[in-house]
Amino acid sequence: MKMSKFRKLLKNKARRNHYIVGILILIVTAFSFILFIQRFAYISVSKQYDGVNLVKRTKAKYEKVTKVNAKRGDILDVNGDMIAGDSTIYNIYAIVDHKSKTAAGKADYVVDKEKTAETLSKYLPLSKKQLIKYLSPKNKKQYQVEFGQAGRNLSIEIKRKIAAQKLPGIHFVEFPSRSYPNGVFATNLVGITKADNANDQNSNISGVMGIEKYFNKLLSGQDGKKITKVDFNGNELPNSRVNEKQSVDGSNVYLTLNSKIQQYAEILAQETAEKYEPKNLQILVMNAKTGAIEAATQRPTFNPTTGKGLSDSWRDTLVEDQFEPGSVMKILTLSASIDSGNYDPDELYKSGSVEVGGRTISDWNNAGWGYIPLSEAFPRSSNVGMVKLEEKMGSKTWMKYMKRFNIGTKTNIPLPGEVAGGISYQHTSDQAMTSFGQSVNVNTIQMLQAFSAIANGGKMIKPQIIQKVVNVNTGKTTQSFKREVVGQPIKSSTAKKVQKAMRQVVTKNYGTGLVYNIPGIKVGVKTGTAQIASPNGGYLTGSNNYIFSVAGMIPYDDPNYIVYITMRQPQKMTESPEKILSEVFNPLVKRLVNQGKSQTNSTQAGSQYVEVPGLLDKSTNSALSKIKDLNLQSGVIGTGNKVVQQLPASGEKVMPGQRMVLLTNGAMTMPDLTGWSKNDVLKFAEITGKQVTTKGDGYVVKQSVSSGHVINDSGKIIVTLKNK
Repeated sequence: MKMSKFRKLLKNKARRNHYIVGILILIVTAFSFILFIQRFAYISVSKQYDGVNLVKRTKAKYEKVTKVNAKRGDILDVNGDMIAGDSTIYNIYAIVDHKSKTAAGKADYVVDKEKTAETLSKYLPLSKKQLIKYLSPKNKKQYQVEFGQAGRNLSIEIKRKIAAQKLPGIHFVEFPSRSYPNGVFATNLVGITKADNANDQNSNISGVMGIEKYFNKLLSGQDGKKITKVDFNGNELPNSRVNEKQSVDGSNVYLTLNSKIQQYAEILAQETAEKYEPKNLQILVMNAKTGAIEAATQRPTFNPTTGKGLSDSWRDTLVEDQFEPGSVMKILTLSASIDSGNYDPDELYKSGSVEVGGRTISDWNNAGWGYIPLSEAFPRSSNVGMVKLEEKMGSKTWMKYMKRFNIGTKTNIPLPGEVAGGISYQHTSDQAMTSFGQSVNVNTIQMLQAFSAIANGGKMIKPQIIQKVVNVNTGKTTQSFKREVVGQPIKSSTAKKVQKAMRQVVTKNYGTGLVYNIPGIKVGVKTGTAQIASPNGGYLTGSNNYIFSVAGMIPYDDPNYIVYITMRQPQKMTESPEKILSEVFNPLVKRLVNQGKSQTNSTQAGSQYVEVPGLLDKSTNSALSKIKDLNLQSGVIGTGNKVVQQLPASGEKVMPGQRMVLLTNGAMTMPDLTGWSKNDVLKFAEITGKQVTTKGDGYVVKQSVSSGHVINDSGKIIVTLKNK
C-alpha cells in the first residue's frame, strides 16, 4: 500500500515537472518569436543587418557596374592637324594552366611552347630561349605568365600581327593610352600622360607635363558608368535592363603651333644637336603681330611614344629654366636709353674696358676699337658701350624700364612650371652688368614678350600658345585666342630706331651678325654671348662655356616674325657660334618668308623634308624600293619577306638621305652597319631591343657581331665609329 502511494506521488511530481518545463519552453518560444518578429520588422524597415546595407549588397551581387571611360580630348595644331590623341596599347600574357578551355571546349593554354616562343620572338624583343623560360614557370600551379617590360605597351599593329598567328593561350589586355603621331614634335611643350594605375585596364590617364598637364581637367572629361543585371555566378542576364550614365568627353585644345614650321624647326634642331652636341638648344618662332607661337622646340628632348630620352629631358626649358640672356638684352638697354631721352648716338666713348664698382668690365674684343660713337656700340655688341648707356640713364631709370618690359615677372603663358627670373641689383657693378644681360635671369618666353614691344610700335604682346578650346559635346568654343597687349614700355618712335639698329647688326661691316644677312630678306638681329655662372662662384671659362643666342625680326622694319634661338655649351664647337646658329636661323627664316609659295627646283634639298610612309606589312622588296624613291637610306634586320617594324615611324618628317631601319618577320639577323651614323645605330638598338655600346664618333667601321649572324642570343653588341 505504501509502495503504491509512493509511486503515485512520483508520478504526480513528474507530471508537474513536465508541466513546468512545457510552460518554460512555451515562454521561451514565445519570447524568441517576439524577438524574431521585432528583428525581422526592423530589417524590413531599415534594410540594414549588422551594419550592412542589404539593398546595396544585393545590388552589388546581382548588378555589374562598369566604368565608361570618357574620351580624352585631342591636342591639335592651328590648322586642326593632330598632335596628340586617344589611343590603345596592349599587354600580352600567356595562359599556362592546362585546365583552361575556351567556350567551345578547345584548349586555351600554350600547347606548343617551342612554336609559341619562336613565333613571339619575331615580334617581341626577346629571344626564343628567353620566351621558353617565361612559358615554363617554376610554380606548376601558376595560371598565366607575362613577359616583363617586353610584353607591355604593344602597338595595335604588333598586337594584330601576333593575334593573326592564332596561338593557343596567348591573350591581350587593352589599356587606354595616348598617341603622338608626329613623334618628336614640340614634345616638352605638348607634354605626355601617365596612367593612374598601370595595371588597371579601366585606369584613367593624366597629363604630367606641358599642355597635357596644364589642361588636364579640360582634356579628361567625365567618366560614365554602365549597370547590367547578372546571375549568382556573375554572368550577364539576357535582355537585362541596362542603366547607363553617359560619359562626357574631354575638350579639344587647339595650339597656335604651325605643323609645317614646327616640323622644320625639329629637323634643324636635330641636325644641330647631332653635329655640335649642345647641352641645351631652344628654337622659337612667334608671330610678331599677334603673339602666337608657331614653333617651339628644345634639345635634349624625347620621343613621347617610346619615352626614349625622357630621363634627360624631364621639363619644358622654355618656361622652367632661367638663364642670363647675355647681349640680346642690349635690345632693351638701347630701347630704354633712347626712350628716356638719354641717348646721344654721336657721343664718343673709349671701348675695351671700364671700371665699375671696383670691377673691370670688358668688351668681347678686349682691346676694344678705340674711341667710337655710341651709335656703334649696339651693332658691335660692346659691353662697355651699354654700361655707358646705363650710367647715363641712372640705375633707377634703367630698373624702371626693365620692370616695364616685365623682366622678373611671369608671362603667365598657359604652361606649367614657369619661373619668374630675377634681377641682381644690389651693387653698382651688378647694375652695370644687367645692361648687357648678366646679373639678370629670364626665361625664353619672357624675352620673346619683351622683344615684341620693338616689333609692335612699343606695344608689348603676350606670347600665346593656345588658339582655342572646343567642347566636343556641344561643338562650341569655350576659350579662344585673343591678341593681348600687356603694356607699352617704349614709344613707337623708339621702336623704329631700335629696329634700324638691329638691321645694322647684319649690314654694317663691323656688325656682329653679318652671317645672318640673307639676300632678299630684310632681317634685323641681335647676337648674344652670355657667361655661365660657376657653381664655385664667378663664371665658367673656356671657349664653349657660354649661352650663345640670336634674336631676329623679319622683316626688321615691319616684323611679321620674331625668331629666338639659344644654344648652351656646344661640346663640338667646330664652327664659330654665329656660324652654328646661322645654320638654324637662316634656313628657318627663308622657310618663314617663303611659306605658302611654291617650291622651285632651285630650293636646296636640305631645306625639304620627307614624310615617312607606313611600311608595316609591306613586302621587304617593295619597302626598299619605296625608301629608295624617297631619297632615303635603308637598313634591314632579319631574313623575312615582310616588314613588321620600322624606324622612324609612319608620319614622321626626316631630311633626305636619312636612314630608315626595317625589322622583318624572319630570324633577327645582324645587318652590315658599315657607314651607319651613330643616330642610325641608336635606331638599330631601339628596334631590336638589344644592348649596343658605341665607341668613338662619326660612322661605323667595325662591329662585334658579324653581318648575317642571328642576334637573339648575341648579348652585348659593340660598334666602333670613326670620323671620315
